[in-house]
Amino acid sequence: MSEPAEVQQAIQTVSEALAPYKTSKTVTWITDRGFDDVAVWRTIWEQDEHVVCRVYHFERTVATQSSPGQWVQGNLAHAQEQVKPLARVQTRMEVQRGKQQRPKRQPVEVEIAACPVHLTYATNVRRKGQGQKVCKTLWLVKATILGTTQAPWWVLTDWPVQDEQSAVRIFMMYRERWAAEDSFKVTKECLGWEEVQVLDWQALQTLVALAWVTAGFLYHMGVTFQWEEVLLIAKLGGWEPHKDRKPGKITLMRGLRRLIDLLATQAILSQYVTQHEELPPNITAFLQGWTPPKKL
Repeated sequence: MSEPAEVQQAIQTVSEALAPYKTSKTVTWITDRGFDDVAVWRTIWEQDEHVVCRVYHFERTVATQSSPGQWVQGNLAHAQEQVKPLARVQTRMEVQRGKQQRPKRQPVEVEIAACPVHLTYATNVRRKGQGQKVCKTLWLVKATILGTTQAPWWVLTDWPVQDEQSAVRIFMMYRERWAAEDSFKVTKECLGWEEVQVLDWQALQTLVALAWVTAGFLYHMGVTFQWEEVLLIAKLGGWEPHKDRKPGKITLMRGLRRLIDLLATQAILSQYVTQHEELPPNITAFLQGWTPPKKL
């Protein structure tokens, strides 16, 4: 099965799983640039669901509004010049400002602008058989993080973005997705190390769980500093208790690194004992009676 076919199947499978909730809830797919694809959007819209997607294809053909009731053919790059400011919102994000040496989580102000566009597409795109032409109104949204050098977010959505409230809503929706992506980066960093390959299933489960706890704390996803797991990982990273000072990403990642070193060491030693029945005498003496753990 090709990757596009797998994506289509995944979209339909998720929608079917959410069917019991759709009688009282609305489903919105908040996606990154990799899903800037009319075939993906088409399937989502056929399921009566919504899209908020980071723009990748600025060359995509759309119609922009030159005056009330008048639409001119162009592309998303042209539409960028049409967006009008709708709102400003204050939030906290990990960004680098001014002379700061590295990004850190801090208050920022974000300006949100938007404009409507018309997208015309064929319903049979990447499908066999006849389809029909459909014209759908979308909104191109620009979110500029003021006071930073970070490039603006450009998002395309079928949710109407016509006033301050709707503009802030779309920004916050994509903002939540951004936090989720940051948390995935943390777990990928943990699970991307070569040592993971030697871990047994139980140790790998433990590592994944603790990586998600760390991500949940760093990106404010319901995990607090009171969690014992966060405190332990922080101590492994060299953090010392101090009033009004919590551990940061570097400290927690160092703690996870030490944990994975421990798990990898135990796995390698256990494998050696399995193959040779015992460790070399000098290693045994150094480890002072260490035996392979049955379960972490």
